[in-house]
Amino acid sequence: MGHRPTVLIAGASIAGPALAYWLDRYGWATTVVERAPEFRTGGQNIDVRGAAREVLRRAGLEDAVRDATTGERGTRFFSEHGKLIAEFPVQRSATAGATAEVEVLRGDLARILVDKTAGRTGYRYGDEITALTDTGSAVEVTFAGGRQEGFDLVVAADGLRSSTRRLLLDPADVAVRPLGMEMTYLTIARQDDDTDWWNWYNAPGGLGVTLRPDRHGTTRAVLSAILYDRAGAADWGRRRTASEQKDRLRRQFHGVAGPARRILDALDDAGDMYFESLAQIRATRWSRGRVALLGDAAWCAAPVSGMGTTLSIVGAYVLAGEIARHADHRQAFAGYERIMRPFVDRAQQLPPGVPRIANPRTPAGLAVFHAGLRLAATPLVSRIGARLVDPPADRIDLPDYADLDQRQDGLDRI
Repeated sequence: MGHRPTVLIAGASIAGPALAYWLDRYGWATTVVERAPEFRTGGQNIDVRGAAREVLRRAGLEDAVRDATTGERGTRFFSEHGKLIAEFPVQRSATAGATAEVEVLRGDLARILVDKTAGRTGYRYGDEITALTDTGSAVEVTFAGGRQEGFDLVVAADGLRSSTRRLLLDPADVAVRPLGMEMTYLTIARQDDDTDWWNWYNAPGGLGVTLRPDRHGTTRAVLSAILYDRAGAADWGRRRTASEQKDRLRRQFHGVAGPARRILDALDDAGDMYFESLAQIRATRWSRGRVALLGDAAWCAAPVSGMGTTLSIVGAYVLAGEIARHADHRQAFAGYERIMRPFVDRAQQLPPGVPRIANPRTPAGLAVFHAGLRLAATPLVSRIGARLVDPPADRIDLPDYADLDQRQDGLDRI
């Protein structure tokens, strides 16, 4: 048996393990390095839509993912004081609706991918890449502990704030587009009156509170805030400690009715709280030499696009297939970008006014938003609106790489 080419993948969330899965099937030796000290179980609901569903079918993973869905029945909008404004039941569609037919927790999907690859892919937690040297025939990688190792290819799939991307691309190659919105996520205790709906509450000041079901007997909560002033928008990317963020949330949501107080009271007991300032990443290139970018590290479309997970799953499938199909990595990366770039461009084209339109600043703005929701929930307008604003999750012609599969005998198939 000949030499198995080697690839190092940075990031063990969705895109990284998905890429490891496909490359292993195509005969590559795969290693994933993750900065976190252990597998991260946390995370909120994510959508698996359109082309990503087809990729899961080809991987033999669709049933496992369906078994892990949250059971969310749809989306309900409420006033700050709990009056129902409108509801949008889940659509039996691969692409449509605020709540997708396949809703799964980020941690649950990541666990499926990691568990199915762990026997053949090496996972290194608590480490990260600190230097890359492309020799032309390999990539010499330096890790945080000082160890050096060579790989045929390296792929950065380590998220919006990718540290590996900074080692690869010049700042001029990467545009960060802040969306002027912060979101804080945490898991809280489920109450008897919690439902299997995504319940969304708005308050003046561009504030939002949402509660979503999970399959673990708890409730997933989100506090969101629009940053209306320049100083707030310029704050994108500034690191805060968990304590600083909790103090910020208590100031922002002080006096807000509805479930906000319940969430604020739970902050100190939430072991999985994390927060982010929403932004999109637009890079002029997704590779240099033997190193490529994947997922949010390459093209973050932001959670409000509804396309992040779909892009990661499809992107991993296409990148792996192009690598396996071409002997020359330059041709592989060029093919990957040619196929994925139009799909990503469509995903990053957010509906007009998003995210501010769903988080009005004034009571008058909230009244207009709620009136629009009531209209949108009527059957006729709902059908028309779906065509206009649903994520473009199936707007790609998926290549077929079945002829490259080196495990077609099924012995190690998932």
